[in-house]
Amino acid sequence: MERSPIPVTYVSADGNGSMPTCSRQLAEKLGVPEFRTGVWLRTVKDLDAPTLSLATLRALREDLRLVWTLNSLGGILHLSHHHLGRYGLFLARPFLITVHDMIRYLDLAGDKHLIQPLNARERLFLRMDYAGIRRALRVIAVSEHTRSDVVRYLGIPEERVRVVYNGVDHSLYRPVQGPRPLADPYILFVGAEHPRKNLKALLRAFAALKRDRRFRRLKLLKVGRAGNPEAYFRRPVEEEIRRLGLEGEVVFAGRVPQERMPLYYANAECLAFPSLYEGFGLPPLEAMACGCPVVASNASAVPEVVGEAALLVDPRDPGSLAAALERVLSDGGLRRSLSWKGIERASLFTWERAARETRGVYEEVLQELSRRRRPGVLGGREPLLPEEPAYTQERSLS
Repeated sequence: MERSPIPVTYVSADGNGSMPTCSRQLAEKLGVPEFRTGVWLRTVKDLDAPTLSLATLRALREDLRLVWTLNSLGGILHLSHHHLGRYGLFLARPFLITVHDMIRYLDLAGDKHLIQPLNARERLFLRMDYAGIRRALRVIAVSEHTRSDVVRYLGIPEERVRVVYNGVDHSLYRPVQGPRPLADPYILFVGAEHPRKNLKALLRAFAALKRDRRFRRLKLLKVGRAGNPEAYFRRPVEEEIRRLGLEGEVVFAGRVPQERMPLYYANAECLAFPSLYEGFGLPPLEAMACGCPVVASNASAVPEVVGEAALLVDPRDPGSLAAALERVLSDGGLRRSLSWKGIERASLFTWERAARETRGVYEEVLQELSRRRRPGVLGGREPLLPEEPAYTQERSLS
C-alpha cells in the first residue's frame, strides 16, 4: 500500500492474543509506518519474577530502550493497545492510544476478578498503563461500551475519545466446507477459561440440554487455552464438569491455528458466547462471518457487535442460556435465519473501514496540533500532551 503523508507511526506489539492480532490486521490497512515491538510481550512473561530478579532488571533495561526508541521516531505515535500506555508516561512525542477494554482496570479496582488476582508488579504496571492513557491526545475505543468505561473510570473527557470498531478478515472468516473437527454435532465455545468468560454457566446450560434424549450425541467443543497459568484456570472447570457428570461430553481442542478456525465455526451447530465482560468480542463476529449461528451474552459490548443477528441472553441465567441453545438446536429455520443475518452483520466490520476511520482521527489530531503552533515540534505554544485529570473517588485505585 502507498505510504501516507500523515506523520504518524503505528506502534504494534508481538503476540498471539486478540489485541496483537487486531493491531497487525489494522497495520496492514493503515498505510502509515509501523514500528513493532516484542518488549511488552517479554514483560508480560516476566510478571511473576521476584521484584529484584535478573529478569526484572533485564525487562527494565528493555523498557527504557523502547522509550528512547519511541521518542526518536518523530511525528505522532499511535500506541496500538492500552498495555502500551505505560510507555506513554515517558513520551515527549504527542500520541494516541487504542483501548480494547477496561478488564484489568476492574480487576485492579474491584474485589471480584474478571481474570485473576494481581501481584504487586502487575498492579504497578496497570497503574502506569492507565496514567499513560490519560496523557494521550486521543483515545480510540473499540466499542461504545469501552468508550463509556474509559470516560467513567479514567475521567477522560468525552471529546477526547473516539470509537473505531475492530474488523474481521473476510478472506479467512467466511462460509467454508471441509472436514468436521468432531464426528458428533457440537456447540462451540471459543476463548479462555477466565471467570469473565463464564464457561461454568455454559456447562450448567449444557448439562440441562443433555438431559433431553434428542441431544445425547451433542458435545461441547472448547477452543483456546485455559489461560496463564493453564492449571489455575482449568482446574475449576474440570471440577464443574465432574460435578455435573459431563465427563466425556466436553472436548478441549486447545489452541487451534487461525487458518483452521473457519472449519470449527462453519461445522458447529452454533457458537455459545456467554461472556460477562467484553470490550468488543471477536469470536461472535468471526462465527457470524462463517455463517455460524450465535447465542451470546446481552452484557457489555457484545450486543453492539452482533446486533439483531444473534440470540441474546442473560449470561448469569443458565436456564435462559439453555433455552436459547435448545431453540437453535431444534429449529432449522431459525438456524438458517441466524446464519444469513450473521453473514450480513459481519460484512459491516472490515479492517478497511477501521483503517479509514482511524486515519480520520489522525487528521483530527493533526489539525488540533497545527492550531497550537508550538515552535520546534509541530507548531504552537500550548502543551502537546493533555494534563492528567485528578482522580475522583470513583476512579481511585488505592
